[in-house]
Amino acid sequence: MPVPIWLCSGALGLSLGCMLLWTAYRSSKSILPFVLFALGILFFTLGVDGLAQHITPFEIQAAHVDSVLTRAYHLQAEQEIRALLAQPGHSDPKRLGHYEHRVYAQNGEDGAIAEIFRRIGTTNKVFVEFGSSDGDENNTVLLLTACGWSGVWMDGDQEAIERAGKHFEADVKGGRLRVKNTFITAENIQDLFREMKVPKEFDLLSVDIDRNDYYVWRKIEDYHPRVVVIEYSPLFPPYLSWVIPYDPHAVWDGSSHTSASLKALEQLGSQKGYSLVGCSLAGVNAYFVRNDLVADRFAAPFTAENHYEPARYFLDYEDTNHPRRPW
Repeated sequence: MPVPIWLCSGALGLSLGCMLLWTAYRSSKSILPFVLFALGILFFTLGVDGLAQHITPFEIQAAHVDSVLTRAYHLQAEQEIRALLAQPGHSDPKRLGHYEHRVYAQNGEDGAIAEIFRRIGTTNKVFVEFGSSDGDENNTVLLLTACGWSGVWMDGDQEAIERAGKHFEADVKGGRLRVKNTFITAENIQDLFREMKVPKEFDLLSVDIDRNDYYVWRKIEDYHPRVVVIEYSPLFPPYLSWVIPYDPHAVWDGSSHTSASLKALEQLGSQKGYSLVGCSLAGVNAYFVRNDLVADRFAAPFTAENHYEPARYFLDYEDTNHPRRPW
């Protein structure tokens, strides 16, 4: 393939400029170095400018191609979701996957949570989310910003909590949101609830600390949220009960060795009086509803075998049009 003229001329300008600058540096004549230096700067500048004028359009074209590919990817993902929901195992309209919709959550949790409360109703519209980060993307920011809810965000990342306080300053000042930077453990969770004045019964608990989720939820004994959303590890099949060994000081190391299997969480939920009513299609979050609210509103049986979703992380994608920011 022939080399473009603009590339040759730009490279020639850069080369000639560099050569003149080097000659000027090495020259011992009185006037010649200044002349060579000036010519070197001129040719070097012309070379850079010539390349830049052509590189910029290439960057724009590359961005356009990336946008087109991403949109095609979104379309493919949507088609796969529709095909999945049409399968016999997912076709029951009581299954929460039919109602997934992503506004600010990582995947479709916004829609699934809204559907759960459409079925069971709300009471005080109070949420607690730990592992909330800065509120850019979590399970309760939509409830706070658009649905009239209030609640608590806690996270171990100090900078994230500071950003949350800044971006949601009006909600914090208005008393709708309380934020706290703290490292959450099974040992301190109930003290933190008391400190943050969490009511004994509230509508939604979201647990996302990427490692000790199982143990922290197990230790919440004096508080009884109506709905619990908690991450599970889709690595393990639905019949296998597995939990990572507890370490109060540990954080997620980025590996698959973390959290708990869905079966382990189903069993824990049953012990605490909750039913597993669904999982996100991406295989990230499990939804639990308190037994006294379940009735016939959700797809039975409430087992990991029935509601398990494998890892479909490809559903978590960046959008090319509307930036999903709540501020």
